[in-house]
Amino acid sequence: MRLIYLTALLALSTPAFAQDQRFLDSLRRLEPQTRLEQVCDYAVMSRIDRDTGKEADRAKSDVTSRPSHAGDTITATGGAFRSNGRWYGLSYVCQGTPDHLHVTSLHYKIGGTIPESKWASLGLWR
Repeated sequence: MRLIYLTALLALSTPAFAQDQRFLDSLRRLEPQTRLEQVCDYAVMSRIDRDTGKEADRAKSDVTSRPSHAGDTITATGGAFRSNGRWYGLSYVCQGTPDHLHVTSLHYKIGGTIPESKWASLGLWR
């Protein structure tokens, strides 16, 4: 029993856990709709990394249109994500927990490359 407790304690004291805890703490300071957008943007970046290997380092749900909110669900049809210095169109439907700190369901679709000539007008950057 002591070994299980010690193992759990060590796992929770790792830098990754500390980073996740800081992320959750910062999310709690946001109003609920913004919190849900941030959680979903983070989740979609992780899924894109895992599913496609594109190494997404930034995602925005509101590039060409504002996302719609319905309770604990956000629908983003005008989003984008950045990977290796390029921006791509993105849409997703994301459902969060009632506290908007975690994602329970996520479906996304990657669009085409957004030309660099449009970045400034869309609020995107290198």
